Amino acid sequence: MTTGLSEAQPAMIVERHGPVALLRMNEPRTLNALSGPLKQGFIETVPQITTDPSVRAIVLTGEGRAFCAGGDIRSMDQRETVAVRRRMQTTHDWVQRLLTCEKPILTAVNGVAAGAGFSLALFGDIVCAADDATFKAGFPGLGAAPDLAIAYFLPRAVGATRAKDILLTNEVVPAARGYEMGFVSRLFPADQLLERTMELATQVANGPTVSLGLTKRLVARAHELPLEAFLEQEAYAQMTAFGSADFDEGVKAFREKRKAAFRGL
Repeated sequence: MTTGLSEAQPAMIVERHGPVALLRMNEPRTLNALSGPLKQGFIETVPQITTDPSVRAIVLTGEGRAFCAGGDIRSMDQRETVAVRRRMQTTHDWVQRLLTCEKPILTAVNGVAAGAGFSLALFGDIVCAADDATFKAGFPGLGAAPDLAIAYFLPRAVGATRAKDILLTNEVVPAARGYEMGFVSRLFPADQLLERTMELATQVANGPTVSLGLTKRLVARAHELPLEAFLEQEAYAQMTAFGSADFDEGVKAFREKRKAAFRGL
């Protein structure tokens, strides 16, 4: 399946690899800057893959020598307050749907991830980066505010002090430094990035889908709820997990000393 303006040159390429959906941002000439067609690719693709029960993990990467260079400067000529707000609302529709889905998301960050591209990189529950990848806030260079939730996720990954340093100074952060700081999960050689990320995604996709989705929700709520409310959410999550077919399979496999064959049920 491909999504974009034309079949010859789609802005978003979607591939299925068993239970894994691989999304490739496909505008390498502009370093996969978030153009209108590329945003439309997300608008059309995200609802499909997040609701398809046969998709059990999602991988996002960029074609060419960049993951994503951020917002497309061509779309920034419309600066009227109402126009900007409408544009952000349209973007936030698919962003929120992607970020709140229970499917594990992995990002394979190749080359440059700047501005909104840095934000997209952090959409990964597991952020995999090439050893030559770089991250840059980008927003201060234009006089823009950070968007696509980077000011939400980056402090949770590295702490407020380091997040403000990155977002205010516009410093280029090499992937190895990002790994040390904690916003990069896995660091791979550049020529092995996608292969290794897909292997990891397949491993996760073949896991207990219900349990993994509940885990994502608990981690997300941990920053928001007081302890008593969190423990209540934890109890409901465990009740749900214990009632799943995958839990039944996991217990049987443990007792029979074999590898569990989870079906995502």
